[in-house]
Amino acid sequence: MVQAQIRPSRDLRNNYPEVVRTVKKHDFAVITNNGVGELVAISIEDFADYQEYRHQRYIYNELQKSKANLADPKTKLIPQEEAMELLKKQREARKHV
Repeated sequence: MVQAQIRPSRDLRNNYPEVVRTVKKHDFAVITNNGVGELVAISIEDFADYQEYRHQRYIYNELQKSKANLADPKTKLIPQEEAMELLKKQREARKHV
């Protein structure tokens, strides 16, 4: 497990290059204000990885909901072309509101 580096918020202003090196070396830094954690600084690469992870979790959860809907006997399935036409009509109706 990675050890968090704790830095006071004044370091963002006074020692920014050092904070950047800390984040790159230790993966993240906890920034404090008056000794209380305020935020976490991570590298842009780690942020991109986190965003990708969140997107994958979202897709997984939506697929799980879809599987549950398919298992419901009340679910009505329609052909793709019909579904696309229905969505197109709904989008057009929203434009005119």
